[in-house]
Amino acid sequence: MVAVELNERRAAALRQRFGDKITVVRTDLRRLRLPSRPFRVVASPPYRACSDLVALLLTSDRLLSADLVLQRAAARRLVASPPGRRHTSQYMFALGMPMPRRAFVPAPHVDSVVLQVRRR
Repeated sequence: MVAVELNERRAAALRQRFGDKITVVRTDLRRLRLPSRPFRVVASPPYRACSDLVALLLTSDRLLSADLVLQRAAARRLVASPPGRRHTSQYMFALGMPMPRRAFVPAPHVDSVVLQVRRR
């Protein structure tokens, strides 16, 4: 498993907590190099980066699935109008479980939901 974290303190905390069970990559997710083998993604990206992350993930023909915690309004837009024709033929977009504001520290001012992206 790979964890991507830009913040140096959070990356160190992940390494300390999980040790050799995961590889922590300290980088901006917009600069992330995607795997060359099939992969799945579970992420809670910063809301300001969600469009960039979805666009990046959809550039790969190796993405099997993604579960992304996003701002509910953004996730609804992606489900209603998935990016690009090519992607709608390859992937299904659906709203998953809602995430309560109290699940975050600090709590956001907006509602969140899991966006599910699945290869057809």
